[in-house]
Amino acid sequence: MKRSWNTWNVRSVLSHVHLPEGIAISLGIKNYNNGQCQREMLIGRDDVIPGPHAYDGSYTSLNVGWHKLKMRVETAVEDGEWYALVTPLETGIKTEALTIEGAVLWNRPGFAQRVEDALIIQSGEKTVTVRASGKHQENEPVTEIASPHLVVFLDQPVAISTNPDKLDETESIIARKKEVFLATRQEHGEQQEAYDAMQSCLAWDTIYDPYNDRMISPVSRIWSCGAGGWVLFEWDTYFAAWMAGLDNRELAYANAIAITDEASESGVVPNVVHASGFRSHDRSEPPVGAITVQALCDMFGETVLAEQLFDALLKWNRWWSENRDKDGYLCWGSDPYEPRHGHYWELNGVNERFGGSLESGLDNSPMYDDVPFDKESHLLLMADVGLMGLYIADCNALADLAERIDRSEEADELKSRADTYAEKLKGMWCEETGLFLNKNLATGEYGSRLSPTHFYPLIARVATQEQAERMINEHFFNPEEFWGEWIMPSIARNDPAYPDQDYWRGRIWPPMNFLAYLGIRNYDLPEARKAMVEKSEALLLKEWREHGHVHENYCGDSGEGCNSPKSDRFYHWGGLLGLIAILDKDS
Repeated sequence: MKRSWNTWNVRSVLSHVHLPEGIAISLGIKNYNNGQCQREMLIGRDDVIPGPHAYDGSYTSLNVGWHKLKMRVETAVEDGEWYALVTPLETGIKTEALTIEGAVLWNRPGFAQRVEDALIIQSGEKTVTVRASGKHQENEPVTEIASPHLVVFLDQPVAISTNPDKLDETESIIARKKEVFLATRQEHGEQQEAYDAMQSCLAWDTIYDPYNDRMISPVSRIWSCGAGGWVLFEWDTYFAAWMAGLDNRELAYANAIAITDEASESGVVPNVVHASGFRSHDRSEPPVGAITVQALCDMFGETVLAEQLFDALLKWNRWWSENRDKDGYLCWGSDPYEPRHGHYWELNGVNERFGGSLESGLDNSPMYDDVPFDKESHLLLMADVGLMGLYIADCNALADLAERIDRSEEADELKSRADTYAEKLKGMWCEETGLFLNKNLATGEYGSRLSPTHFYPLIARVATQEQAERMINEHFFNPEEFWGEWIMPSIARNDPAYPDQDYWRGRIWPPMNFLAYLGIRNYDLPEARKAMVEKSEALLLKEWREHGHVHENYCGDSGEGCNSPKSDRFYHWGGLLGLIAILDKDS
């Protein structure tokens, strides 16, 4: 994938780059109403409706709006050459112009120049000539653009190509590539629309990391631009790998390797890491790496990924029991360390309650509002059933991988650790409530604030079938707690914080649905399983059909994503809502 044209440039979905040279062709709009130029556009921030995007860049499509202009941009790659067709759908009183910039990105050696009506871009041993059809404005300056560029009126469709000899064939080449790509999506049958939403979001969010010469799928381009080029979160990136694994081994492995490789000296896969080098040395995030790698090994029928990542995942697994254990229970925490960058999150929340809640991945969850934080042990003093369920699953998945790659000694170690924590988790069952409950380790009292994390013991197979049925009948299907038109809210509907609908205080989060589904399918719970599949898919498709959005989180009452400024509109883990349906169909 790193040897062709694709939307590698994080700053704009209208920029196409050839790797490894970094040769870029970036499209923009010149508006004659106010004389301004729009050079960069992002899905979810600007008026962009995403369309299909082949992972390999062989075909892409999206619709763009800016002021009075609306246009469709389609691209294709054939025999190593790039083609684009820009079709105006609506224009202003004076027709807008398309700007076509040439550049060499990331300070790679090379140059771009305009020679009459062509752009010449050279880097390394590769030289690209870009031509466009239509009426050119050769001498019109565009002050916002510093690099060589073409300006072409959008009074008719504009074809662009790096193969001038086939410029007049652009439309037919794109049509052919579109047909080929769309045919590959039909195999998903009734789940095709859910697959389209999930795959399109992941493909548009995949970028090139020039710092480490790798392709990665950050949560969104908006988050990445705000972090200086890219940002990777731990469980988000493992989930990106899981989604890509449906049909792109290379991208799936790349993401799993990328986030695992970010582990610190102590073995912690961090909560967050930025292109600047900042990483959260004080905390990790929910341990989902091993279950992801296990799933990918199953998908592709091989162990190469396990062989590469096993030692790092094992070191991380040991870190949890060595640093987050309190009296045999597991707790979230935040370790003190000397700031290395002066970043906000090095100076705030470290070795404090909020830092511990950040490690949970649930940031402002009401579950942690009144939990004491012990600065000596660096722990939130709450035995967390969600963490324990995920950690036991992590141990079991790693043990399975260890056996596959002939690491029997480590397999025995991991099984023993899983058994130890499973026994402890079994003791957190509340017969009166019919649920595994968090325990305040300072007071010895069990918590009453309920979240989908209380279903995670099902992932670890710790519950009996009878217990699982009580959890589902008394809580999952309880309209006072988690049941409703849209599920599952991040805190029970009868919790005082639910009406906040503020981030993890009541909104619906795709990873919670996904993890709860993984647990439910471990038991004979057909009604709950069916409900989770159908309602998750319906939630994803609601915003996808209306706006072309795949949201970070959704309103627990209305199922809307756009009604909160704290819900990125093109955040790839929203696609987990569709992955549930696809995995269930194939299981």
